[in-house]
Amino acid sequence: MNRRTRRTLWIVAAVLVVLAVAVFLRSKAPPEAARLLPESDGILYINLKPVHAFFRKELKPPERVPEFRQFIEATGIDPERDVDEVAIALHRMSDPTGPNGPVAYSMVLVGKKITGQRLSAWLDGHAASRESYAGHTIYDIPSDAGRTDRVAQIGYDTVAVSNMPTPEQIHSMLDRHSTAAWPFAGSTLLRQHYHEVPMLPLPSLAWGVGQIGLPFSDQRGGAISVLGFSLPLEANSTIIASLTPALSLGGALNVRVVEIAPSAGKAASHAAALNVLLILARGIAAPLAENPANNGLREFLKTAVVTQERDRVVITATIDRSLFSGPAGADRSAQPESPSGAGASK
Repeated sequence: MNRRTRRTLWIVAAVLVVLAVAVFLRSKAPPEAARLLPESDGILYINLKPVHAFFRKELKPPERVPEFRQFIEATGIDPERDVDEVAIALHRMSDPTGPNGPVAYSMVLVGKKITGQRLSAWLDGHAASRESYAGHTIYDIPSDAGRTDRVAQIGYDTVAVSNMPTPEQIHSMLDRHSTAAWPFAGSTLLRQHYHEVPMLPLPSLAWGVGQIGLPFSDQRGGAISVLGFSLPLEANSTIIASLTPALSLGGALNVRVVEIAPSAGKAASHAAALNVLLILARGIAAPLAENPANNGLREFLKTAVVTQERDRVVITATIDRSLFSGPAGADRSAQPESPSGAGASK
């Protein structure tokens, strides 16, 4: 083997090693949609591809207001069908009584059919003003609530949206777009906590990190309320939540929620209070009528477990796909489609 051949082999080997390392790092990196998000108090991410594939029949299309139906007709975009990924950054507002309420958002939507000329035409027709930034057009869309939604197409399949009072956040998303391929890119919150999101044996379909209880918080006391229950958690609690497919057949999902408490003592107190709420919830669900949704709720509460691990409260449970069915879930397919759901079948 001559020197030139050996040199070629070394170069090929080095390239293969670099590619292998790059692939490994990318496999451990957060989704690109999440890496585009600006600095925030909380992050939510949902991978909708499996939902489209496995849960479409169980999910009843929501009622659509006329404006939303007009948007679908004008752009050809049906978010329920065409959006594959959603990443949302939550921003706590200093004035909870303002146009944004207690929480504003910045959002990244990914889907091969959600961008294009028809969307550009719709945005151009509804924008109160426009801004050119980093080679992209940002459309300022006024809302009836007195705030401005800023929208920009930042790729062939990606749209960025923010309803923050200033354009700083959408500027940040456009800036991050140029470095999003780097696996360690992303906000401080993402770098600190994404490694705690379960990805084995199957990747999480949806997850959240940070102060993700903000949308459910009481503006007055800061307590988090879900389904009418006031949880013994504060809105500024750091939480890591995930929804992961179960290994068993049947479409079940594993839920895992971790609260990082200020101390082990606080964690023990919160765990005890959550166990009491769990017992109460089981008692309330027990006499509910027999139907797929109620049966799924009872099974969910039956599988729920609350434990404490040092300064952390860990809640685990299993969601059966029957929980996605309404009381008349078995008969829904026999009902004629209402006009408000016409967009879903386009």
